[in-house]
Amino acid sequence: MTVLDETYTLANGVEIPKLGLGTWFIDDDKAAEAVRAAVELGYRNIDTAQAYGNERGVGEGVRTAAVPRERLFLSTKLAAEIKDYDQAVASIDESLHELGLTYIDLMLIHSPQPWDDFRGGDYAEGNRAAWRALEEAHRAGKIRSIGVSNFQRQDLDNLLQGATVVPHVNQLLVHAGNTPAELLEYCSGRQILVEAYSPIAHGAILENAEVRAMAERYGVSVPQLCIRYTLQLGTVSLPKTANPDHMRANAAVDFEISGEDMDALRGLRDVDYGEHSAFPVYSGR
Repeated sequence: MTVLDETYTLANGVEIPKLGLGTWFIDDDKAAEAVRAAVELGYRNIDTAQAYGNERGVGEGVRTAAVPRERLFLSTKLAAEIKDYDQAVASIDESLHELGLTYIDLMLIHSPQPWDDFRGGDYAEGNRAAWRALEEAHRAGKIRSIGVSNFQRQDLDNLLQGATVVPHVNQLLVHAGNTPAELLEYCSGRQILVEAYSPIAHGAILENAEVRAMAERYGVSVPQLCIRYTLQLGTVSLPKTANPDHMRANAAVDFEISGEDMDALRGLRDVDYGEHSAFPVYSGR
């Protein structure tokens, strides 16, 4: 048994694999091949989003993979700009159409604010409207689990006003060098599972001397150490790659980081994303 066989159980009883494949920056015409390669290697958790522009390809990969659809866990996300009930309803159906699937395992609100106003204005009412659409799709069986992404505590508190379902998942930027301990604890206390995107800090962590030295002590690569770190935090880890060799290496994380080293990684503050700081999630806002 490897980490690819391990799962968490969401608050509604749905099982989700602990390690997944992120597909951000994988072109639509290459996504199907990447998904099939990942499934062949044992991956069962695939993550995409409307904003990635590759739902069609990801859906094709799921439909043509070497294992049945019901053994795969597929996530997608409502575009961050959708803060309206009717638009959300239409967008959910659009994702199902693009993916070519009859149901989605997990669908998230991608951000509490549109990307051009990230961490800016108050969109509480719009998020509640979009959430109502997700709740209805969940009840109708179109979506097995629902959640959010990039939501801070206040965003979650606002969403829960009038909600009938507590988000099953909150997908967050979590990696060695950026560990939002209070938010992780808050989510855990409400049975909201955290998914860690960019567990390798969008590559920024690769040059950190302290992390490199620690990885050498364990006889693993920096990406492997970082993925293992997010798993030991109790999160789903979602490293992104289209390279089968990297997929294979990312799953070779069946080792244990000591408590002392976990504490060191939790305390690390390294959030220089360089050129990638142009993206809202890496901007420090």
